[in-house]
Amino acid sequence: MTNIIITGCSTGIGLETAKYLNDKFITVYPTARDQKDVEMLKGLGFEYAMQLDVRNPKQITKVIEAVLAKEGKIDVWFNNAGFGQAGAVEDIETNILKEQFETNVFGLHECTRQIIPVMRKQGYGKIIQHSSVLGLISLFGRGAYNASKYAIEGLTDTLRLELKGSNIHAVLLNTGPITSDFRKTAMKTLRENVDIENSVFKQTYAKKLNGKDKKVPFNEEASSVAAIVHKIILADNPKPRYYITKATYLLGVIKRVVSTTVLDRLLLKLG
Repeated sequence: MTNIIITGCSTGIGLETAKYLNDKFITVYPTARDQKDVEMLKGLGFEYAMQLDVRNPKQITKVIEAVLAKEGKIDVWFNNAGFGQAGAVEDIETNILKEQFETNVFGLHECTRQIIPVMRKQGYGKIIQHSSVLGLISLFGRGAYNASKYAIEGLTDTLRLELKGSNIHAVLLNTGPITSDFRKTAMKTLRENVDIENSVFKQTYAKKLNGKDKKVPFNEEASSVAAIVHKIILADNPKPRYYITKATYLLGVIKRVVSTTVLDRLLLKLG
């Protein structure tokens, strides 16, 4: 039976993907950073749930060793863990930018580094990297998150070339707006890490925190992502990249056909 390790399963896409795949008879090893969320997962019937903070290399090793001890193989690794740090670039202190990268980029990279030797030894595997439409285009007030997703794009595009002929597939997911706690978390990080009162964007932040900013069109449920992950698992030769939501398709096409100036005008309206 095919197995998969998923990072970041406390809520949203990670949790819903774990549920979806479990119903499809995939052996799921969901992980979460906090032990309370691991207990939540076990309460939902995921007996193989484990604690994993992707910023901790020793925990990554422990999870890999535990799954190998039980299964003798790891078929798929889904790097899903991540969060959004909101705020204008000039308002994001460098140490806060580093925190964004610690989870979204460096944690993802360490997981990828550690799973590749396992997959090389067994002669196959799939590594799914959760990017975003914001790895293709940038939106106002999301500079730290944009940068982290652009970094994932660069790492994975390079990795794909380096894995050529290995039977290990590195796959990017470019998700658009998905129902989750992502916005709630982003507003929390905005309050905690940005000096809103002394920012030139104070009024803009106030609208976002009060829920008065523009709603993003084409929102979809997390099951849309889960279905694509299942499709990748079943595919002998998965595509290198999957667009998820109409917003990703539209913005991906628009970026290729219009000038940067025109794109900026459009993105300012969306932001």
